[in-house]
Amino acid sequence: MLDVIWLIPAFPLVGFLLILLFGRRLGEPRSGYLASAMVLASFVVSVGAYFDLVSMNEEERSHVETLFSWVPVDSLQIDMAFLADPLSITMCLFVTGIGFLIHLFAIGYMHGDPKFSKFFLYLNLFVLSMTLLVLGENLLVTFLGWEGVGTCSYLLISFWHTKDANASAGKKAFVTNRIGDWGFMLAMFLGFQAIGSVSYLDLNLAAESGAIGESTATGIAMLLFVGAVGKSAQLPLYVWLPDAMAGPTPVSALIHAATMVTAGVFLMTRMNPMLFASAPEVSVIIAWVGAITALFAATIAVAQTDIKKVLAFSTVSQLGYMFLAVGSGAFVAAIFHMVTHAFFKALMFLGSGSVIHGMHEEQDMRKMGALRKVMPVTAGTFIIGWLAIAGVPPFAGFWSKDEILLFTLAERGPVLYAIGLITAVLTAFYMTRQVIMVFFGEARWGSHANEAEAAQLDPADADADADDASADATPVETHGAHGEFKPHESPPIMLFPLVVLAGLAMVGGIIQLPSFGFIPSGWRHRLEDWLHPVVRVGEAEITDTSAYDAKGLLALLAIACALAGIAAAVAIYAKKMAEPIEPEILADGWGYDRAISAFMGGPGRKAFDAIAWFDKTIIDGAVNGAATTISKSAGVIRRGQTGNVRNYAGIVGAGVVLLLAWFVIGRGVV
Repeated sequence: MLDVIWLIPAFPLVGFLLILLFGRRLGEPRSGYLASAMVLASFVVSVGAYFDLVSMNEEERSHVETLFSWVPVDSLQIDMAFLADPLSITMCLFVTGIGFLIHLFAIGYMHGDPKFSKFFLYLNLFVLSMTLLVLGENLLVTFLGWEGVGTCSYLLISFWHTKDANASAGKKAFVTNRIGDWGFMLAMFLGFQAIGSVSYLDLNLAAESGAIGESTATGIAMLLFVGAVGKSAQLPLYVWLPDAMAGPTPVSALIHAATMVTAGVFLMTRMNPMLFASAPEVSVIIAWVGAITALFAATIAVAQTDIKKVLAFSTVSQLGYMFLAVGSGAFVAAIFHMVTHAFFKALMFLGSGSVIHGMHEEQDMRKMGALRKVMPVTAGTFIIGWLAIAGVPPFAGFWSKDEILLFTLAERGPVLYAIGLITAVLTAFYMTRQVIMVFFGEARWGSHANEAEAAQLDPADADADADDASADATPVETHGAHGEFKPHESPPIMLFPLVVLAGLAMVGGIIQLPSFGFIPSGWRHRLEDWLHPVVRVGEAEITDTSAYDAKGLLALLAIACALAGIAAAVAIYAKKMAEPIEPEILADGWGYDRAISAFMGGPGRKAFDAIAWFDKTIIDGAVNGAATTISKSAGVIRRGQTGNVRNYAGIVGAGVVLLLAWFVIGRGVV
């Protein structure tokens, strides 16, 4: 299967081309099923590649499949080649697996949209780009996928572009990501300048062997981190991700939970030998940026009222956790949390989509409540995702978050560890707040509130409503006048992905269980053993044995923090024991986004206008002035070119006389 690893991106490419050519003829729902089948086929190939690698010895688990020579220019020889190793196949497994589930959900969610086929065209193009990104054998192939997912995010976020806010959100994502792309490109140029190659294998080998100096490695690592900050929505470039919620909910799940935003963490892990060879301050900076982002986004999430905005800021916060792990040298923990986060966050985004679908496109949590009685499957699966992200054992999020905190304490000290714990408390708090506001308490969705509160709704009625909604749904942009309505459960094609993801969120932690006495030795550290060939150089080893020996107590402390956050939210929002504290400054995101907009529209715009004037007047003026001077001089000289032979003969004669005079008078020649 490794010899045909190219089939992983090939299947979404085929789906993209078929829908591009025949999408209108296929229509709904066939174009959706075709797109889903192509992603499922990629997942099957990924599973086959996984079993191929597992059957090999650890040192052999790396296969390069070269398709053709892409850039053969003198010393710049770049192949269109794919690298199949434990890291890339791990990424392919959850990108294609979760991508398939999201495609299925989207078939139901996008029912009735006039651009149904185009939506799946973009989804397949996105999966194609993401698989290129993670399978690339060199930085340029990865950059091709990197730019592809950026373009697809613009197309998908602004899919309903007739609304100004949606169009602006797409442009914002595109422009913000260009800043990160600048760092990626410079890192690529610097790597080629240093060793004459952009291959991951060559760059990492050079970093391991010392062929790249510390200063060069530091430059490459920091520039790659700039790229990662843009793509993975870290401070100061996180602002695009919350606005990206303007896109359809399947887009939020696919791009902003399971795939695109994890690209930065993947890149840092792929280049871990380069980070190891760089100055120690690089990892410290990465850890601090991750920790501050995690805490910053968590504080904002506690005051959001849009069901998707809460999840958006939660994503930013959880990505901060992953960068905290990378900065602590815990690359396995970062990938572990990336995988578990993909499970429970994709589940919660799709769950929010199910709620929005059942609530006739309502996203304000203040207008929800008691939905568990009319949407039992959505509520049950969403609650599993909540327990996972809150860090409640034995759900998946507990194991990955606990491992990050352990490495943080051992490698970066108590301050960053404390920030991580505070973030964990806030995460449990705002996610519990969301669950209570949406699924518990009083029904706040219209004249049927009393029925829901009394649990008088017949489940058969809810199913009938779901069928009616499936048959009569209209695009999101046509919704808005809610009037009298009754929330309903989503159709089976939307519920099936929720159930599968809920199962993964429950048991996903088994891929990397810690060394606790009650856990059989054969079940411990499986992901670490699997990724060892990739991270053997950069992975930190905990030398502070006191922290490692106390891991049981640290785990209990993490559980206590999660329960404290849950208890506080229950006391405030369910028991009404205290008034909610939701400052406007938090709802406004600390004013950060607004400050950037004000700067760009004020001093920033004036600065840009000044730069444009300088370019047009000074730079272009100098070039145009030189050209004008030469043109005018040539015009004067051209006047002497009359075309008259007698004039030319006279000029030659005069020249001869002057030349003779110079020799006779000037040189004294007789």
